[in-house]
Amino acid sequence: MEIILAIAGLIVGGGVGFGLFRYVLTKKYRGVLAEASKEADVLKEKKMLEVKEKFLNKKAELEKEVQQRNQKILQVENKLKQREIGLNQRQEDLGRRKSELDAYQGRLNSQAQALNLREEELDRMQMREREKLEELSGLSAEEAKKRLIDSLKDEAKSDAQSYINEIMDDAKMTANKEAKRIVIQTIQRVATETAIENSVTVFHIDNDEVKGRIIGREGRNIRALEAATGVEIVVDDTPEAIVISAFDPVRREICRLALHQLIADGRIHPARIEEVVSKVKKQVEEEVIETGKRTAIDLGIHGLHPELIRIVGKMKYRSSYGQNLLQHARETANLCSVMAAELGLNPKKAKRAGLLHDIGKVPDEESELPHALYGAKLAEKYKEKPEICNAIGAHHDEMEMTTLLAPIVQVCDAISGARPGARREIVEAYIKRLNDLENIAMSYPGVTKTYAIQAGRELRVIVGADKIDDKQTESLSTEIAKRIQDEMTYPGQVKITVIRETRAVSYAK
Repeated sequence: MEIILAIAGLIVGGGVGFGLFRYVLTKKYRGVLAEASKEADVLKEKKMLEVKEKFLNKKAELEKEVQQRNQKILQVENKLKQREIGLNQRQEDLGRRKSELDAYQGRLNSQAQALNLREEELDRMQMREREKLEELSGLSAEEAKKRLIDSLKDEAKSDAQSYINEIMDDAKMTANKEAKRIVIQTIQRVATETAIENSVTVFHIDNDEVKGRIIGREGRNIRALEAATGVEIVVDDTPEAIVISAFDPVRREICRLALHQLIADGRIHPARIEEVVSKVKKQVEEEVIETGKRTAIDLGIHGLHPELIRIVGKMKYRSSYGQNLLQHARETANLCSVMAAELGLNPKKAKRAGLLHDIGKVPDEESELPHALYGAKLAEKYKEKPEICNAIGAHHDEMEMTTLLAPIVQVCDAISGARPGARREIVEAYIKRLNDLENIAMSYPGVTKTYAIQAGRELRVIVGADKIDDKQTESLSTEIAKRIQDEMTYPGQVKITVIRETRAVSYAK
């Protein structure tokens, strides 16, 4: 506004107005320039501070990174130094061992040389002694040997005759015992046994929503349960069912009971899982011991070692072809007692051996021995009598029978397992085994029909008479038997019968 007034004054007033206008204008622009200069200085100072701050931050980051790298380099150097020290120590140990081995080898060589010299000296002494004996006796070594053999023959004949007489007398005295053995061996020929192991337990649930809670977030619940119980839990699309898999039946039972309590309680998380599993383990252990004690009391068996009582209790959680192992052991014990009483033997010992005959099937630790031999080892460990141990170890012919208790236990074990309704085989596995038998035989050329009969214990193969001759039928039977033996697993043995026949048919009209 002042500038406009100055211009108006210039137009009106002439020269005086122009001077006034220039003065006002100069003063105004000086103020603007001063203000701009101040603002520029402030902005410059602000920018310098920002740049300085960024520089300091960048410098600090670089120093930190350099420090971290230096620390890593120092750590690597320390590790290399430690490794170098370890290698030097190992090298020194190897050198020391090498020197010890060299010294030991030298001693062995010197001892071997001394032994060789001693042996040569003994040979020379033996030759001198033989020469002296021949000189004193007036007989050569061959003549003396012949006379000695003749005298020994006569003596052996007389001893053998007296021994035969003693055996005959003893046989007459023990005829009753031998007759009992023959009876028991006759019963054995009709007794058979097969076995199968169950390794899974199916846990039923009310609805499939529980599966997600059992698995937990990112699977933490199921992992905690598997780690605590030592089993494998399979959660799949099977409706209202969870599969618990483990070779140890006690572990499967602990997992099953723990799952039942967790689902009933509703609180499912790793800490709660460990608490419940620990509590269930104690409950199962107490129940195992109580079951063993009750079984021993019911059968009238006394003086069992506490560990054997616990093993007997563990049989409650084991089955064979659907037959409970504890029930099988009780039944075998009662059968052994009855048979021993009928044969005039000790029924209490027989009952004891019958109860303990399968303790090797429920081991606390893995063993490569068959269950009969492992059971005998356990019985011997816990101070059972030798005849009891032998009966346990020999009931599958894996140990030589030394007492009459052993065949009694073997027969009663087979009777308990072979009676109708005692055991069952999985139908799918049974049908698959029959189909596999027939398919193996059908794969050979010239075979027209195959029939698996006698519950898979016999395979009849019908061949075309125009395709295979009599000699080829023998080789075909052998080849099928070898292939079945190599490719399949089955109890007992399978008989392969190859049938070839020629039929001539005519009609009278």
